[in-house]
Amino acid sequence: MSANDPLRTVLDFFRAFEGNDVEEAIKFVADDLEYVNVPLGFDAGTVIGPEGMRAVLGPAFAGVSRNEFIVRTTATNGDTVFVERLDRHRLANGWAELPVNGVFTVRDGKITQWRDYFDMNVFVTQMAASA
Repeated sequence: MSANDPLRTVLDFFRAFEGNDVEEAIKFVADDLEYVNVPLGFDAGTVIGPEGMRAVLGPAFAGVSRNEFIVRTTATNGDTVFVERLDRHRLANGWAELPVNGVFTVRDGKITQWRDYFDMNVFVTQMAASA
């Protein structure tokens, strides 16, 4: 994989998050990033740009001491990357685990679109049990 390979970009993006470093992860996104947590709906769940991503993920990771992103399957078609993964977040009382499917568009080494699909009920239950 080359430095501008879309899959490499996405995997490096998650590696930054494993270090619990939102600022490092932001280096992998474009200024016009469209980030959507699909279960929230395309209106409520969409933020734009690095600032939008920071506004969502900064507080979300505030109580997290460690992150793991276990990649199960990837597929790439041109600039589009599909990642089936298990997101694990270490909270005060244990690990919260969330199966997620993410679809990314990468252009010129930067993520321009990021859509995550997951079960909101699993997310709420896992976070409550581990907080």
